[in-house]
Amino acid sequence: MGVRKLLDSFNYAAAGVIYTLRTQRNMRIHITAALLVLGLGLYLRVSTRDLLFLFFAIVLVIMAEMFNTAVEVAVDLYVQHFHPLAQIAKNVAAGAVLMAALNSIVVAYIVIYPRLESLSFDLGPKEKGAPLFVTLVALLLVMILVVAGKAWSGRGTSVRGGLPSGHTALAFAGGTALALLTGNALVTTVALIMALLVAHSRLDSEVHTLFEVIMGALLGVLVTFAAFRLAGW
Repeated sequence: MGVRKLLDSFNYAAAGVIYTLRTQRNMRIHITAALLVLGLGLYLRVSTRDLLFLFFAIVLVIMAEMFNTAVEVAVDLYVQHFHPLAQIAKNVAAGAVLMAALNSIVVAYIVIYPRLESLSFDLGPKEKGAPLFVTLVALLLVMILVVAGKAWSGRGTSVRGGLPSGHTALAFAGGTALALLTGNALVTTVALIMALLVAHSRLDSEVHTLFEVIMGALLGVLVTFAAFRLAGW
């Protein structure tokens, strides 16, 4: 009987993972990104320790997404109409996913970027700004312009809807930064695929129109490109 209960526990846990993967678009995006990052780590022959760092960061994002899904389902079960406390519960759970995702980006940057430098095309010596500083400034500029655009258009919030698509803008800004920092075709392709996945998710969920997504992509690319050129990259 004890063994049977243990097996049932594993089956219930597996069912939870499968349910989240089948029903949650963001979970599928997380899994796709995880596979791309781990594949890139293997291609770059990162150390076992660094692979563990990447793995733990990925697992943290997946766990946060599953907790977020559980909170949303539980709230929807007991709250049939809009309630500010229910919104707070969902927003906090989504914030946990965001924090885990930001942590994973930092870990991936620290682990992978030094190895990408050796793959860069030699463009000749020149004075450059610190890559991390320039990247952060570019992302900050994109976020500020996204908020300004939403305020100007009068539609959407800082995280949902409106012109332009903030998620798409940041995704393409990050992809552009990787392309400019590395000059590597493989890295650029992976970054482009991940950015396109984010853009597709905003269209698929009908949060943004095609025009809003395109404007977000252009904003991310152009602002990041301008920031890097000003910094000497």
